[in-house]
Amino acid sequence: MSSRNTTSIITIGFMLFALFFGAGNLIFPPLLGQAAGENLFLANLGFLFTGVGLPVLTVLALAISGKESLQSLASRVHPIYGLIFTVTLYLTIGPFFALPRTNTVAYEMGIAPFFGNQTSNVALLIFTIVFFGFTLYFSLQSKKLIDIIGKVLTPLLLVVIALLIIVSFLNPIGEIQPPTDAYISNSFFTGFQEGYLTMDLLAAFVFGIIIINAMKDIGYSTKKQLIISTSKAALIAALLLGIVYSSLAYLGAISVEEIGYMENGGSILAAASAFYFGSYGKIILGVIVVAACLTTSIGLVTSCASYFHQIIPKIPYSIWAIIFTILGAVISNFGLTTIIEFSVPVLSMLYPMAMCLMILTFLHPVFKGKKEIYQASILFTFIVSLFDGLNAAGLKIVAVNDLFQTILPLYNQGLGWVAPAIVGGIIGYGFSVIKKDVS
Repeated sequence: MSSRNTTSIITIGFMLFALFFGAGNLIFPPLLGQAAGENLFLANLGFLFTGVGLPVLTVLALAISGKESLQSLASRVHPIYGLIFTVTLYLTIGPFFALPRTNTVAYEMGIAPFFGNQTSNVALLIFTIVFFGFTLYFSLQSKKLIDIIGKVLTPLLLVVIALLIIVSFLNPIGEIQPPTDAYISNSFFTGFQEGYLTMDLLAAFVFGIIIINAMKDIGYSTKKQLIISTSKAALIAALLLGIVYSSLAYLGAISVEEIGYMENGGSILAAASAFYFGSYGKIILGVIVVAACLTTSIGLVTSCASYFHQIIPKIPYSIWAIIFTILGAVISNFGLTTIIEFSVPVLSMLYPMAMCLMILTFLHPVFKGKKEIYQASILFTFIVSLFDGLNAAGLKIVAVNDLFQTILPLYNQGLGWVAPAIVGGIIGYGFSVIKKDVS
């Protein structure tokens, strides 16, 4: 491999890290650290499983599949399912939830602290216009995405994060405290479910396509080349994400003694920055947050606009980019708490199906891509995840919950879909054999 290609892979790996490391990735690890306390190791391990491991595996699954889009991959279940699942996923990680969250987090953590108690709707409106203005501008420069994110914004982001992390290890704020109620038992699975909120597994189906196309642009054309080069870039991103997440979780764990328990990770980071750097802490935190959220918002608008231009080509990419930017700006005004509350039921339903699709993609060569296995496994997963979503929305159906708790392993840990997915796969295999014998 030439030094030029090596540099390109490193740059793309940095870009993938920056695309993943957005709003949720910044605010959830410190909060997990505070709550997990002395059970930090297992809780963080669970978070890393869903926040790093599954997204990276999804990127690799896309490379292995040889598919050029999420829709074509999901269409292995059925073409209609492929369209519905893909549209739902793009809207979830795009204008409805993840995109507006980038702006709201950037404002509340990066800008609002400079105004103290004097913040207003006017200030938020001005920031929203500026933030999404930059997002739209860079999104319209999509061909320069690697240079913009991989070579400029990511190194800046890593430098300022490193400052905060290094001082937290050299001079801990305080002693790690006992775990809170949610993390006294099953801390791994609690952290596992917290990883859902990053939305990174869903985003991986989208960002993975960007990475694969970037590899093709630098000359990797065969399937083997794409798998190897994508694996290297994904491992770079995974290493960076793992280090940063674990460090931020540790920062949250050592912060309780001095600053007390806080409602969100943004407040924890703000207090920790102020503790270490005084008034300069606001500036450091502001740079981290705005850079992290901006890189993610650019990737989301670019991906969503590209996909919808693909399925409705009569509307130009630039118009789609404008539409999603405006939608994200409008929805962001509902506030961070409201956005997260509405996203949890949707994520509880989508995540199991996305995980099931990723696993089936890896196992595709083993069962020779039999459509019946895809269909039955996804169907059984959907049935369980549907009720998970209803539970998260507060619409609990007691009889169904009692039944699932009785018959499904790990249901209370959010993994009740695993056994049905396996059973569905076995039933699907049986149908494929019967179908073959009949024909």
